[in-house]
Order: sequence, then C-alpha cells, then structure tokens
Amino acid sequence: MATLPPSVPRGNLGHGSLGQRRNRWHELVVWWREIDRVLLALVLLLMAIGSVAVAAASPASARRLSTNAVHLDDLHFFVIHLRWQAVGLLAMLGASAMPKETARRFGVLLGFAMLVALILVPVIGHNVNGSKRWLNVGFSFQPSEFMKPAFAIGIAWIMTWRARDPDMPVVGISAAIMALIAALLMLQPDFGSTVLFAGVWFVLVLLSGIPVKRIGMLAGAGVVGVVATYFLYDNARHRIDNFIGGGTAFDQVDLAHKTITAGGWTGTGMWLGTRKLALPEAHTDYIFSVIGEEFGLLVCLAVVLLYIALVARVLLRLMKEEDLFTTLAATGLTAQLGGQAFINILVNLRLFPSKGMTLPLVSYGGSSTIALCLGVGLLLAITRRNPFLKREAFSLRQAGAVL
Repeated sequence: MATLPPSVPRGNLGHGSLGQRRNRWHELVVWWREIDRVLLALVLLLMAIGSVAVAAASPASARRLSTNAVHLDDLHFFVIHLRWQAVGLLAMLGASAMPKETARRFGVLLGFAMLVALILVPVIGHNVNGSKRWLNVGFSFQPSEFMKPAFAIGIAWIMTWRARDPDMPVVGISAAIMALIAALLMLQPDFGSTVLFAGVWFVLVLLSGIPVKRIGMLAGAGVVGVVATYFLYDNARHRIDNFIGGGTAFDQVDLAHKTITAGGWTGTGMWLGTRKLALPEAHTDYIFSVIGEEFGLLVCLAVVLLYIALVARVLLRLMKEEDLFTTLAATGLTAQLGGQAFINILVNLRLFPSKGMTLPLVSYGGSSTIALCLGVGLLLAITRRNPFLKREAFSLRQAGAVL
C-alpha cells in the first residue's frame, strides 16, 4: 500500500488551502453584508453613465487634438477611460475591504505623502494646459486629486482630538493645514480645487461643534479671503473678470450652455451631436454638456438626481451613527464628491466661472478617476456596519425599555 512522504502530515492533506479558501469566502460574505450596497450601486451606475458619456464625447476631443503627425482614433479616450475605470474599481473594492481603523491610518498616511508631493510640484512638476499640477515618477499623476479623500479623513481625525482633550486647538491646527494646502494649490495655479478644499474644511468645522460666534467669525474671514483673493491672485481675478465681462472663460461656459441645451429634452442621439465638436474639453470639464446634447436634458436631470441620492444616502446612514470620526470623515468625503459635482454642473449651466474641474465618476480621467474611486472605497470602508451587531443593539434597547 502506498504511503505518504514524511513531510506531508496524514491528517492535514489539502486542509490548508481549503481553509484559506473558506476564510477568503467568509471575508467576502462579511464584506458584502457590511458595506452600503445601495451606495455602491449608485456609484457603479454613475460610472456606467460615465462610460457611455465618454464614448459620446471621445470623437470631439480626439478630432480636436489630432494633428498631421498624430492621428487619434475617434474612440481613443473611451478605450483609455475603460482602463482607468478598471484600475479605479480595483482601488475602490480594495479600499472598501479595509477595517475602519486601517482606512483611517491609510487616509492620514496618504495625506502626508500627497502633502510632500504638492510641495514638490512647483519644483519638479510639469505643465499641462498652462498649469503645473503633475508629477512624473515613472508615471504621471496629479497629487491634488489624491489629496482630496486624504484631506477629508485627515481633518476628521484631527477634529476628534477634542474628545480626548477639550483644550486642543483643533480648529487652529486644521486651519493651518488648510492654509498650507491652499497656498500650494494656488501656486499651480488651481483655484477651483482650493475652493473645494476650503468648502470641505468649513463643513467639517461646522460639524465639529464649535460655538456659533466662531462660525460667524469664520464666515466673515471667508468673505474677506475671497475679496483678497480677487485683488491679490491674478488667476482668480482673470477668471472672474472674463466670466463677467465676456472674455475667454465666458466664451467657454457660454458654448457649454449652448451645447447642453442643443439636444432639447430627449437629445440628438448617440454620436449625432455637432456642437460638442467645438468644446475645448468635451470628455472632461464639459462632459455634462455632451450628455445634454446627445441624450437630452432629462438624462442630465437623472444624473443630478443620482448625485443628490448619493449624498442623501450617506447622510441618512449617518443619522444613527454614534462614532464622531465616522460621521466627520464620511461627511467630508461626501461633501468633496458632491461639491465637485455641483461646481462642474454649475459651470456647464453658465452659472459659475470655468474651474477646470471634472464631473466625479463620469468624466474621463486617470488620476481623477482612480482618486475618486479610492475616495468612494474609503467611504464604503468607514461606513461599514455589522447588521447583526445593529440587530443585537436594537434588541438590547428594546429589552431595556421593557424593563
């Protein structure tokens, strides 16, 4: 009779690999039960709409950027976008599998790394479309995009310090960090992202429970800051003056507005729009206008409602949340995503100066797509909730009420 080699234990043949497979399956089941599946579905739906929208906008941008030396296929940007979306989905799912504490540590470490990267951008960064926002470390990436989710988590973490030490000047510390990031962004220049970071910071400060008097002081300081920026910061002044006075910036948003309304309520049909061919960044900044022309204002309204549903879903999930960090971090991440969508849509509707800001989860992008998916993954990780513990806590509360 054949015997097993001495190196193979008789009782454990194949049990190790089988046990590992069972553990992985168990972890997958736990992940699926704990994440917010409604939020995940809304995000995936927006990404699917983005794929179709980039396919519609790709010919306009490819033809505009083609030269005699380099000819781009009509679906050039669509094919690349699918690749970035695949990478983004992997980043999202990987981040969503993190325990809450791991997600917090990852966000803080990412923030430190991107702060260093932002400091390096003015020194060794390279220009794209007149702005120095990119670093090349074997591959090009935009540090400010990855700073967005890290900033929300980092500021939320700082705000929780007050729970351990009420005298900790968390507002001052966070304001100093915000000022440093704003200065680095405005050097690029990137005034749009500066406004977005400031908005997220203000939301988190409000939620941290500061006195009403200090809220008024912060609001006044914000107004003074905006006025000072107009007079002292050329990039912001030129954008605002051009928008109000009918300059180049106004011409772009006016063209975007005409494009979005050209298709009426139901649109011209896929690849049948013509106004999109004149848009400067049809696949990125002005993709919402392309959606309007080819698919109609009703689809634009549906996209807006999807963003509202995404924000509302997170806020409803946080209503019964007792952990301060979870509340602040999830709100900050949602404010960042919703705020960016709000700004982009207002620009396309000719209600805001051009900011060079993409439509989250919809526009074409490399750094922006991966960073946004990473931010959504961290949001899913932070808001994970054990349904069995929730049910047990509810039963205990009911039992206490009866007693």
